[in-house]
Order: sequence, then structure tokens, then C-alpha cells
Amino acid sequence: MDRRPFATTTHWLRLGGLCALALGIALLDTLTDREIAIGVFQVVVVLLAAGFLSTRGVTVTALGCAGLVLCSYLATRTGDREAGLVNCIISLLAIVAVAALSLRLEAAKRAADAARARLVQAGRLSQLGELAASIAHEVNQPLTAIAASGNACQRWLSNQPPQVERAVQAAQRVIDDAHRASAVIARVRSLVRQAQVAKDWLNLAATVEKVLDFVRAELAERQVAVEVRLQEGLPPLLADESQLQQVILNLLLNALDALEGVAPEQRRLVIQVGQDTAGAIRLGVEDSGRGLTPGALEQMFEAFYTTKAQGMGLGLALSRSIVEAHGGRIWATSLPEGGTGVYCSLPKDPQP
Repeated sequence: MDRRPFATTTHWLRLGGLCALALGIALLDTLTDREIAIGVFQVVVVLLAAGFLSTRGVTVTALGCAGLVLCSYLATRTGDREAGLVNCIISLLAIVAVAALSLRLEAAKRAADAARARLVQAGRLSQLGELAASIAHEVNQPLTAIAASGNACQRWLSNQPPQVERAVQAAQRVIDDAHRASAVIARVRSLVRQAQVAKDWLNLAATVEKVLDFVRAELAERQVAVEVRLQEGLPPLLADESQLQQVILNLLLNALDALEGVAPEQRRLVIQVGQDTAGAIRLGVEDSGRGLTPGALEQMFEAFYTTKAQGMGLGLALSRSIVEAHGGRIWATSLPEGGTGVYCSLPKDPQP
């Protein structure tokens, strides 16, 4: 439905009412004595005009009201002439002052609207940059793993005799990581389409084992001892497996980075998967690194916060978004024996 004719009619009705009000005030000002400053109420007309007229319209309205005040003064025959002149001057000054203030207020509103528009645009650009950085961060991990597995496959095949079985395992990891990169792109496309998360029933312990297969070569290269504590008989979890794999991988990579500078014999990771007293499924990754300050523990899940020189500060922020999208929560704590533990709790959905 086209609302423009209705808006035009409303505008002219308001303008007609404004003119009638101005003329009514002028008529009362003319009929009363000069000592009664009825003309000062023309400021009401100016204020009403400022509510829907342009700057030029307010200026014309103010000039018209001033002219009506002068005409009323000249047309009034009763009362003290000097008092009437004073009242006329006061009315004129009041009209000018209110018009000037109204115009300044209108200019301030336009400036505020322009600033708000620039802020919105800056926010969109910031979100676009954050999204691009997030995509680059998520895609870079499987691409790095693909390169590492491809190199490993090449080494196994170049041995004499060739170690075909290990080369096949490395090639399978390349395929898995390629699928993981494809899943990242699919999630971005789903985000643009505002699609829902693709949840399915899965075993979180098996998902952890899959992610460990991705990083076993790097764990061995960094000489990190890994202890996996999986609770038996865990119920299935309704979740997006590719997203949970991303969370687990981010936690493991951050834990590995925390072990830099630690003596090889002291590099240790503990991965825990179990069920808490409330029935939620809990995942934890603990490292024996140097630990973090209380301030860093509070900020580590914020986007672009990082304690690493080459870090982007997106891994844990993305992990928090994924966990919260699944209805869970994620947190970190300093361990009594040193190091940091990062845990996430995911609610257990009733099985169909």
C-alpha cells in the first residue's frame, strides 16, 4: 500500500492547523489591550513547526509569526501604547530566540543522526573484518593439517621400503581435514542464510578420539605426553560434530601453545570427558604450562584477545560462540599444580 498520499494529506492538515493557530493568537492579541502580551504565545506555533517542517519552513513560520505580532500591535487601539510596544518587542525577541534554538536543535539532531549512521557503518565494517578473520582462522587450521599430513605421506612413501600403511593413514587424514575445511565454508554459508546448526546424535568420546588423530603427529613432534580420561557409558549428545571438533581442536592447540618454553619431560596434556552431577556432559583440556594471570583468565574468551605474539585471539572466542550456541558454557581456571584447565559443559538432550 502506498502511504505517500496519506502522508501528504497529514502534512497539509498539520500546516493548516498551524496557520489557524497563528491567526487565532494574532486575533486575540488584536482584540485585547496592549498591556496583555498575547502575541508571545506565537512561540508555540514556532515550536510546533519545528516538529515537522524543514529548516526553511521553521524560518518562514517564525517570520510570519513576527509579522502577525507587528500587525496586531499596529491594529490594537486600546491600552497603553508604550506598554504595548514593550510587549511587542518581548514577543518578537521570544519568537526569534525560540526559532534560533529550534534550528540549532534540528542541526544537532541531524549531526547526531549522521554520527549514528557512521557508527553503524563502522560497526558493520568491524563485523565484516571480524567475520573474515574468523573464516581465515578456522580454514587455516585444517589447511595446515593437510600440509603436514601430505608431507608425512610423502616421507612414508619415499622410505625404502615404502611404509604404505602409514602413508595411507596420512592420506586419510588429508581427506578428513579437507572435509573439515569444507564444513567450515558450509557453516559460513549457513550463517549467511541464517540456517540452523546441523545437530545429530554423537558420542563425544569418539569425537575427541577423531580430533586426536588429527594432531598426534604434532603431539609427538613437540614431545607432549597426552592422557585421555574417558568416562564409560556416556549418553549420546545432540550436537554439530564439525563444530565440536573445532572446539576440541582449538582447546588442544591453545594447550600446546601454552607448553612452549616448558621442558620436554614436563609437557603434559590431560583430556577429560565425563558427566557431571547435573547430567551435563563435560569436556576438559588441562596443560602443564606456565599458567595465566587472573586478568588473562577473564579475557581469554574475548575476540582478538591473545597472549601470543602471532596469535589472532579468535580460537577461544569462536569456541565460546559454538558452545553457547549448543546451550552450554565454557570457562577456564588455574590448576593448583600449575598450568591451565579449560572446560566446557554441554547439556544432555533427552533422547528420541
